[in-house]
Amino acid sequence: MTAISPSTQRRLQQLPQLPSVWEGDRRYVAQLVEDAELEDNDRRELIVWVDGVECVVRSMKVVNSTMGTEAVVRALIEAMEAPQAPSQPGRPQKIIVRDRQLQFYLRGVLQDLDIIVEYVHELPIVDELFNRFSNMAGARASKLPRKYLDLLKATARELWDLAPWSMLADYEAISIELNQWDIEKFYVSVMGMLGMEYGVLLYRSVESLQRFRAMALSEDESNQMESAFLSQDCIFVTFDAVTPDATIDLGELSATEIEPNFGNIHPMEGMRPFLYEEEAIATYIALVALGQFVAAFRQQLQADDLPRLSETIQVPLPDLAPAILPIRGQSIPVTIETLPELSQELLKMHLAMDEGDEFDPLELQIREDLIPDNSFISLGMMPWDRVETIRRSASYHQTSEVKPAGEGLPIISIQTTRPKAREIIERIQQAGGLQGICFNPGEDPISGDSFDLGILQLADGEMQLFGEFYNESAVHIEARKKWNQRSKTTKGYCGLLVAQGLTGKARGNPGIRETIAFLETKSLSNDDLGLGTLQLTPHFE
Repeated sequence: MTAISPSTQRRLQQLPQLPSVWEGDRRYVAQLVEDAELEDNDRRELIVWVDGVECVVRSMKVVNSTMGTEAVVRALIEAMEAPQAPSQPGRPQKIIVRDRQLQFYLRGVLQDLDIIVEYVHELPIVDELFNRFSNMAGARASKLPRKYLDLLKATARELWDLAPWSMLADYEAISIELNQWDIEKFYVSVMGMLGMEYGVLLYRSVESLQRFRAMALSEDESNQMESAFLSQDCIFVTFDAVTPDATIDLGELSATEIEPNFGNIHPMEGMRPFLYEEEAIATYIALVALGQFVAAFRQQLQADDLPRLSETIQVPLPDLAPAILPIRGQSIPVTIETLPELSQELLKMHLAMDEGDEFDPLELQIREDLIPDNSFISLGMMPWDRVETIRRSASYHQTSEVKPAGEGLPIISIQTTRPKAREIIERIQQAGGLQGICFNPGEDPISGDSFDLGILQLADGEMQLFGEFYNESAVHIEARKKWNQRSKTTKGYCGLLVAQGLTGKARGNPGIRETIAFLETKSLSNDDLGLGTLQLTPHFE
């Protein structure tokens, strides 16, 4: 039996364990997977992992039927580490399957992850899901011709190379005016800036976009997310790896390694993983226009605030289905523009949900816009021989006068996606470098809880928050103790490691290949910053 690698086990063990039971299975569904059949007619199967409590699909992959049980495990790891929206990463308490051999296999593979694996005769949620797939596949009266799909995939891969998510957050909206195929305008939301899920959502109305954001950010998020997801009225384009692998950092792949997926969501129709003819042409026109717009205004779109931009683009019409094309000319005018006011409204929705006891970084003159959300942050130590290697190999290195002493250099490791890692370094370079790293004490005046605020001080005096660590954590207490001891041994020197590979096999343990920057700096005390003990500021409704 092939076991999960130790590094993957460590990553999975760090995920929160969810009070849920997951159902898993692999089956052949006629017509649903026929687009993925190999040229030599090899049979394909669909692997699904479903949360039986939330009734949501966490992962779904089409694989060659000759692939072994390892394919089911790969899909399971993806369901835990990088689940489909709206699910969050986590481990289940129990897994149920309808195959005895699979049960025994998973028991062995998952034995160190505290997951119960049981055999059952039926999988009610999975059975219902596959029944729906079969009915849906049988009901497809007009399957999208291969030439449409090839055209859409080629256009989507061109958009992948442009990487609009490196410039646009998911709340920054753009409109694409078509006035064709029953669509006046698409309202576009781009996913991918956080480096977790990449795609483009083409909403048919601004109300649908606003409604989804409001429902997704509601207080009762766990219960309403599925309802919010199905309330959307949009066409979606998402991206997966051609070779499914949960250890791959998707953002680092080239367009040839990416598989675009297309589908439609409507409140009355639910979700279907394919497009009809008019939807396909409208999507093609919109993606071409978006790509040309992003290429033309790349520099302006990288501004902190979404600028007001507008452009009318002539998009050549595809020579596919003249009967449904609006005109018989060579191109169609498409007006595309940014929507700063709507974007601010959507951003305020998100900020309004950030309630409870928290710090106001503006009042404290501490910013928190340097380190991306969902970064993997850890305290540790780098042996001196590794320090020498990283100094030579890192794309960016800030040197110091530290002399080797003790077992190694105390290190803060920040792991994110490659684009975000480069943005961190650019910000630090613009500030003149990294002045120091500090763990400043804080407390909650009501509960009496104490904690550390991890702060980066840049050379221009700016202070950036990189983490909040509660002292009730035995792991953090031990890590801080070692940090202080090692900093004393190195006479106050420490380091910051900025790495890529957030979702890859090196998550939590970046190596030389993943390292983008290595900054040697000083370990500062709270007296050096002069902030004193910081207190939580209560926020009331």
